[in-house]
Amino acid sequence: MLNIDSVEIDNNSEELFPWSDKLCVGIEEIDAQHRVLVDLLNELHRAIHERQGSEVGREILGRLVEYTRIHFTVEESLMRVLGYPDYEEHKKHHSQLIEQVNNLHEKVIQGQQVSFELLHFLRVWLAKHIMEEDREYVPFMLSKGVAANYKKRSWLDRIFHHE
Repeated sequence: MLNIDSVEIDNNSEELFPWSDKLCVGIEEIDAQHRVLVDLLNELHRAIHERQGSEVGREILGRLVEYTRIHFTVEESLMRVLGYPDYEEHKKHHSQLIEQVNNLHEKVIQGQQVSFELLHFLRVWLAKHIMEEDREYVPFMLSKGVAANYKKRSWLDRIFHHE
């Protein structure tokens, strides 16, 4: 089992990875998804810090793994549709990361104690993914017309402006 009850974390904060505007890549939808990933990682950290139990940790980790897959699918779909020249390389990174996360998740399910390894890996991976890898595609996507900000129109605006 994930030994969530006995992990010592030398971080007194409830957040392992505080969100900051420095993590924004400049595309609102992608930033919102990154925020969810950061929130899930922090939720896992809190569960360990508060000794909520192995079952809670496995459940949070499962949600993190699933949301990571969803996020990568969104990014890859945008890249494919827009013809991003480094699509294959970025997709390869995604596949490698999913494999690593799945391996860690499998260890947790099988009962191995990987809490510290897991949190450290996820924090480093998420920072690198957002601040290095994803920032590489942003200028290309913006140049192809991806909106930096998404403004949801009201139903009244849609009725009067049939766009």
